[in-house]
Amino acid sequence: MKKFLFLLLASAISFNMMADDKVVVPDSTGFKFTDTKVIRHTPVKDQNKSGTCWCYSTNSFFENEILRLTGKEVHLSEGFVVNHCYYDKAIKYIRMDGTINFAEGGAAEDVPYVWRKYGMVPNEVYTGMTYGDKKFDTHELTTLLSGFVGTINKNSRGKLTPAWMDALKGVLDGYMGKMPESFVYEGKTYTPQTWAASLGLNMDDYVPIASFTHHPYYQPFILEVADNWLWSSYQNVPIDELLEIANYAIDNGYSIAWGSDVSEKGFKWRNGYAILPVKKEVPDAEGTDMARWAQLSDKDREAELWDIKGPVKEQWVTPEERQEMFDNKETTDDHGMVIMGKAVDQEGNKYFKVQNSWDTNQLYEGYFYCSEAFFRAKTLNILVHKDAIPAKIAKKLGIKK
Repeated sequence: MKKFLFLLLASAISFNMMADDKVVVPDSTGFKFTDTKVIRHTPVKDQNKSGTCWCYSTNSFFENEILRLTGKEVHLSEGFVVNHCYYDKAIKYIRMDGTINFAEGGAAEDVPYVWRKYGMVPNEVYTGMTYGDKKFDTHELTTLLSGFVGTINKNSRGKLTPAWMDALKGVLDGYMGKMPESFVYEGKTYTPQTWAASLGLNMDDYVPIASFTHHPYYQPFILEVADNWLWSSYQNVPIDELLEIANYAIDNGYSIAWGSDVSEKGFKWRNGYAILPVKKEVPDAEGTDMARWAQLSDKDREAELWDIKGPVKEQWVTPEERQEMFDNKETTDDHGMVIMGKAVDQEGNKYFKVQNSWDTNQLYEGYFYCSEAFFRAKTLNILVHKDAIPAKIAKKLGIKK
């Protein structure tokens, strides 16, 4: 009987979660989050021992778009994207005489690039993992490829031969498996191009956006970060409008591919939140507090400054402050994720709900809550459907809906 009541209660909770976006999330960190909007999305993934967050997050974003447009849940192949990007990145690295970045990192725009040029395949068809691996681990492959392209770049013969490209392909095939030229999926035969076309997405409908003052607003610019190896262009908007786009997107049922700095001490992945507190001031007067402070080690002093036990006052940066953080490398190009909801804490402060790709062994099973203040200061870029942009901003950007 107890088991039956438990199942009945679980069913009721599950029904309420589907029927009403407002769901109170369990608290164990001093924060009490209430989901106010959650976009339908595919499950949390695990990038494991790989620097391929850009692929996992953007693939998940496009999975959400397929779900939004067709109601169909698919798992897009991360391995297919990563394999093609490794290959094309190596060729560009050699053409640039080794003066650009060659690593496993990338950007959201890499996925549309692969989609347009090569197509897409289901993860069931190509995982990019061999020898019984169940999760990505690209450390050895990346190390090997870095050494390989470094050797080729030395060009000791004075002339490159086509053999190096075949060798590169052989390494990728050996570590990730040969990619299919055609395959059967749900009873039909596809090529990567025809399967991509069957999913109903038009890559030209998706707009990469950023916000920086060192380029003119409402014009495209190339974002100067090492992982933007494609030299992709981003539309530039004021920070207030970037936040407006993010809120409009979620409110209207669109998820967001999000690139952000996660090196801040206010990014507490295990505790399930990312905030940007106004830093506590160091005591400047003599007395008990100052004497105690002076006796603390640097480590303990730092810990006390960042002792967060619930909602606190946060920094609401200006465009100039945000730009300074980027220019002085305080804000760095760290991680790709998916924003797929909104929430408030117990004091009414606003947050975005974020899906990560670091598995589910965490407080909120793979999700966390990012304050608007953190988003405003630490966002590098976003990728959204053009209809997720408010009409007045789209008009400034010259985007036709």
